[in-house]
Amino acid sequence: MSFPWAKQYAPTNPVMKWVDDRLPLPRLVYNAVGAGYPVPRNLNYFWNFGVLAGVALTIQIVTGIVLAMHYAANAGVAFDSVEHIMRDVNSGWLLRYAHANGASFFFIVVYIHIFRGLYFGSYKAPREMVWLLGLVIFLLMMATAFMGYVLPWGQMSFWGAQVITGLFSAIPLVGETIHTWLLGGFAPDNAALNRFFSLHYLLPFVIAGVIVLHIWALHIPGSSNPTGVEVKDEQDTVPFHPYYTAKDGFGVAIFMTLFAIMLFFAPNALGHPDNYIPANPLSTPAHIVPEWYFWPFYAILRAFTVDFILPAKLWGVLAMFAAILLLFFLPWIDKSPVRSATYRPLYKKFFWVLVIDVLILGYCGGAPAEEPFVMLSQIASIYYFAHFLIVLPFVASIERTLPLPASITEAVLAKHGTTVSDADGTAAAAPAE
Repeated sequence: MSFPWAKQYAPTNPVMKWVDDRLPLPRLVYNAVGAGYPVPRNLNYFWNFGVLAGVALTIQIVTGIVLAMHYAANAGVAFDSVEHIMRDVNSGWLLRYAHANGASFFFIVVYIHIFRGLYFGSYKAPREMVWLLGLVIFLLMMATAFMGYVLPWGQMSFWGAQVITGLFSAIPLVGETIHTWLLGGFAPDNAALNRFFSLHYLLPFVIAGVIVLHIWALHIPGSSNPTGVEVKDEQDTVPFHPYYTAKDGFGVAIFMTLFAIMLFFAPNALGHPDNYIPANPLSTPAHIVPEWYFWPFYAILRAFTVDFILPAKLWGVLAMFAAILLLFFLPWIDKSPVRSATYRPLYKKFFWVLVIDVLILGYCGGAPAEEPFVMLSQIASIYYFAHFLIVLPFVASIERTLPLPASITEAVLAKHGTTVSDADGTAAAAPAE
């Protein structure tokens, strides 16, 4: 978005001027995250999570590159190579734990980022492309995380690969062919491990590329804000630097503190103990479960237990993928002209119902496939799809929204009991004093 009041980059250092004239990288950085990028003045700490996602991705890439130097993608020695990293490589335990827990923290940050977008209507026009690219990043993350979970070649890694890739065999006619093609054989082995390792190494760089597009798409309309009101004039904005670089810096410090606590005091809390047992194709674990960040979708997959026209397994696969693909259509499903749930009292209630519903799905996804968890996951799955396909359109058509502020500045000043005219009067009187 072009702001006429944005400060223009004008290098004073001769070296920087020479570089900028030939490769305008300093100007690009200045306009992207510097004083040349005005942002709404009322962004709260929920807007930190985009930066935190970038920090989490950087941790994953850096630790992943070093780990790849010591890992062997061979079914015969993969498990032993991970143990070698943990025991023999200098600070290998730290790198391995940072990478494993970094994935969980990455998903925590992204889930909060997504729900922030749902609450404040960040998916609505003119930011549909920002939302769509964000969902592409989410899908790439899920693929990367799944393939990374297979690499330690423990019991849960092997059987997780067997179960998840086996889902594709439910597709009529071509399912078995796709399953064999994915694994490079009829069961997880060297071929599967090699291709998963290759793709797991590649995809984080693809994610980084899509993030660049995501930020680019964001800079065209500009950032959303808690009111959902568009920027009107210069009073509604502040420069990204130093105001939000300082705020983001504080958020990063909190993030790294929590990450360090998890890393040093509970590094295995989010993992599964069965993955410290070498993969054994002849011994099926009592309870096969994916990583916690897949649990809501795993619950939806297991919610279908009865064949109806199509096999229950196929219904589960279709529903699991539909649960994510449905979000791509959200900008056109929710037709309310008001973005933020702050001014949508009825929508706000259903938003929190959705949050609780996803938490229930997550709990059921991590629980054994038995009653009452199957029934709970079925009820929660029904509401999940009903929320987007029935509740949102209905709420948008009947809801009586609260009055929107005339500008972002008005909303900010109203929190402090001040009006725009009062603030203008104070500013005008200041020189006379």
